[in-house]
Amino acid sequence: MIARFGIMVFAMLASAGAQAMELQFPAVASSIAEKSIASDSYFLPIAPFVDGPIEGVIAEGQVHQQSWKVGTGALTTMQILAPLRAQLQQAGYEPLYECEAKICGGFDFRYQVELLPEPDMHVNLGDFRYLAASRQGDDTPEYVGLIVSRSANAGFVQLTSIGATNAAANITASTKAPPPRTAPTQAGPVGSQLELAGHATLDDLYFKTGSSQLGEEQFASLDNLASYLTARPDRQIVLVGHTDAEGALDNNIVLSRRRASAVMERLVYTHGVSPAQVSADGVGYLSPRASNLTDEGRTQNRRVEVILISTE
Repeated sequence: MIARFGIMVFAMLASAGAQAMELQFPAVASSIAEKSIASDSYFLPIAPFVDGPIEGVIAEGQVHQQSWKVGTGALTTMQILAPLRAQLQQAGYEPLYECEAKICGGFDFRYQVELLPEPDMHVNLGDFRYLAASRQGDDTPEYVGLIVSRSANAGFVQLTSIGATNAAANITASTKAPPPRTAPTQAGPVGSQLELAGHATLDDLYFKTGSSQLGEEQFASLDNLASYLTARPDRQIVLVGHTDAEGALDNNIVLSRRRASAVMERLVYTHGVSPAQVSADGVGYLSPRASNLTDEGRTQNRRVEVILISTE
């Protein structure tokens, strides 16, 4: 039995009906290992390790695990995870929990996750990201657990899917960009979206191609976000910059970070948000939400998203 101690929510998984899917990686990737157990249990953490038992789901059914080596180590764990998360969401998976090493609980959290052993899966205890997600199958929920880490020379990804008919068995490594996503519908103020969905897009910001300069005008999304963070000093966010697909990936990653940093500076220095509540990163053009074949699509892709990383 593949299981860990903790606060447990039981979920039985169906034997059929799961639709096969294919994940595309943001850089050259090679398969390392693959393991499948026809019927077993798997503990999927859905909360950080703090001090004592960790909350999680025990999913039962076929457990399929795969690991890959990705790129040369130039991509950050966020840059690897972001497009994979987008593809899982496009396939109908809803995130249950996401964290990075320190927020997850470091060493103690990592050893609550059942991973393939070295060298089949490498985890840097100071630099990893974790995602648990689920979707409704024909009869019962299906679950996936994704962990991303890296060494100086490569990134590492392990995907665990739980269900009798596994998408994981059909996943291939590809250098293609992830499939484009439809622009999310704004359901209300930024703060409300963060509380309900865990992420939001700052849609009224505007960046020209190749520029990280944020206009001097007042943006309603930043006013709302600043009010939310000021009212909730216990909340922490990551600003994630995105670009269109014009130009080289390395240059776009740098540009996307600068865009996120420009928004962070505006929040801190103009709106008075505590620097302890905000961080910034960028993924270049690896997670589009519209086609890069049109001016309108490229404009939609030049954006900054905000992700809530607080866990309580």
